[in-house]
Amino acid sequence: MPKCPICDGAVKPRAENASFPFCTPRCKMIDLGKWVNEEYRIPAEELDEEELGDRPSDGRSKPDEDMRH
Repeated sequence: MPKCPICDGAVKPRAENASFPFCTPRCKMIDLGKWVNEEYRIPAEELDEEELGDRPSDGRSKPDEDMRH
């Protein structure tokens, strides 16, 4: 049986447990709180300025580029 990533308790299968992969709604909310408080981070590879070029820092295209047809 899988273990809860928060408390290591036993986790019932998804068909029996709406909080899967957590054991209870409480553990599910604890995990959400950790994401909201930025306790979890996804590592990213930093790019130097040459690799970034003219791209905006948020990774989206520039507004004038979206309007071109």
